[in-house]
Amino acid sequence: MFLNTVLVVLTDLAALLLGNTVFRKHFHLLLSVVVMIGPALSLWVSQHSIFAKRSHFLYRIFLRSGWGWTCIFVGSFVFLLSFSVRRSLSLSIRHLSRLGVAGGLWLGFCKLLDLLENTTGSCYEPLLAGPEVANGQPLLVLREGESKSECLKAGMLWRGYEVSEDVFLLCLCCLLLAEETAVFGPYLSLGGISGAPLRILFLFCVLLLWLWLFLLLCLLAYFPQFPTQLLGGALGCLSWRGLYQGWYRQGPSWYCPGRPGLGLLNTKTSSTEAEEAQQNHDHCN
Repeated sequence: MFLNTVLVVLTDLAALLLGNTVFRKHFHLLLSVVVMIGPALSLWVSQHSIFAKRSHFLYRIFLRSGWGWTCIFVGSFVFLLSFSVRRSLSLSIRHLSRLGVAGGLWLGFCKLLDLLENTTGSCYEPLLAGPEVANGQPLLVLREGESKSECLKAGMLWRGYEVSEDVFLLCLCCLLLAEETAVFGPYLSLGGISGAPLRILFLFCVLLLWLWLFLLLCLLAYFPQFPTQLLGGALGCLSWRGLYQGWYRQGPSWYCPGRPGLGLLNTKTSSTEAEEAQQNHDHCN
């Protein structure tokens, strides 16, 4: 009983924050500020910290599989929420298709970024010994015909135009989590069914959002790479704006899954209240 009360209080507070109009309208601006000023934190953080090592378990377990973790928790939450309201598998699949579209966009951009880096970059072999070494810095010998993967596997250096895929992924996941979980606040205010499984999934999504924000700060502070990280953050924000602020606003159809919460915010309440809640939710989008 006590644990259930704690769960209800925590999820209600989180839903109130994520569903708040001010938070939803300005979260992307907050994320942009973090990406821009984050590298400046490298002046104050210690390079001997455990987070300064790429082998840290948070990077290995969560960052390398960031999209998978996001799909698991957000997909479970979206499916359970939509199916518990309408008992319609087709409606649940339509809401889940937003994750598929975002995933396809992320994979597509990753392929394009890899192609851009392989096209514009070059492989260099460092000369670590001999008279060619000057001021402790080895000279680099250009190696033609090497791809980035082959170059790095051979222990050589790759230099080229780069966009941080990690920052791109984290920014996109943060914005996606904020959009998909923001519907839970209006849903609860309309008396929607909110059993322990749904609340637990929502709480996991909130914790994942804060974890992605923490990892984003760690990357910016301990591994600053300007302007590649800035470009990655900009690409993530543009992807979110194109999907959630552009395409999804057109309404559900055979080519568009619609906005989060569409068709769900009218449970156990009068039609007038439901319309007002849906309009407020749409206005934030």
